[in-house]
Amino acid sequence: MIVRYNIIGYLLSEGFHNVMKNKKSTGASLMIMCATMLIFGLFFLVGQNVNHIMKEVEEQQGMQVFMYKEATEEQIQKLQQEITNVENVAKVTFISKEEAINSQLKRFGDKSKLLEVYTGENNPLGVSFLVNVTNLEKANEVKERIESLENVKEITLRTNTIQALINFANGVKIISAIILVLLIIISVFIIANTIKLTVHARRKEITIMRYVGATNGFIRWPFIVEGVIIGIISALISILLLGLGYNAVIQKIVTSSITNTISLSVLTFSDVFGLVIAVYLILGIGIGTIGSIISMRKYLEV
Repeated sequence: MIVRYNIIGYLLSEGFHNVMKNKKSTGASLMIMCATMLIFGLFFLVGQNVNHIMKEVEEQQGMQVFMYKEATEEQIQKLQQEITNVENVAKVTFISKEEAINSQLKRFGDKSKLLEVYTGENNPLGVSFLVNVTNLEKANEVKERIESLENVKEITLRTNTIQALINFANGVKIISAIILVLLIIISVFIIANTIKLTVHARRKEITIMRYVGATNGFIRWPFIVEGVIIGIISALISILLLGLGYNAVIQKIVTSSITNTISLSVLTFSDVFGLVIAVYLILGIGIGTIGSIISMRKYLEV
């Protein structure tokens, strides 16, 4: 057990020693790594907000299912139950004839007096249901399924708006994925070249260690620790800068006139803080490890 702790202590101390010894190359790596991680973080947060907004839209964006005016109470209850049982339906809200005409009166504002003649017994509107779906991409499928039910007169659905939202969300996801791959490749290349400098400077020492029987794993681990340290430090600095910048932008959005015209919210940094830390640490550790292994291949060939 003591030997194991000594080995771990040695690997950690050597990793930190390598980082401090190559201050210029380490500093350059940190700067470039932070820049790439900040770019990734920007697209990551945009993607998270798009997903958040899509969920809010799914809750708000509903299709309206109209019944015939002559529908009986029994038929109304039956249709409501049938719609509720349709797959991908999240919520069904009943709208009475009185609620429907009152909604029209509010929409007309000052000219609502023109519709007052249609209130009460003269109400020409039928009952309807506001149907919210669990996934906007399934809206048309839900619409087709409801259309096949009895006593359905008409269904209104803003297809163009929904399709535009879906296309935008998919576009953000694709762009974010492409940028993530490119940034990972760039980051691995940066760390690999940084550690190559350390490896090259210690090539004679590595050769001697191999001659005296040191395993490739024992030689490799200090450099892996170096790469991981660079990755973790880059991740932590990036999280700090990203949080400060994101909160400043979100504060301006929240206090702007935009929030007065739309009923959609944006995520605060605290909402995604745990996820950002997890993603950044995985990226930092993963990129550092891969970069270190790549940089060592030449010197550990048998």
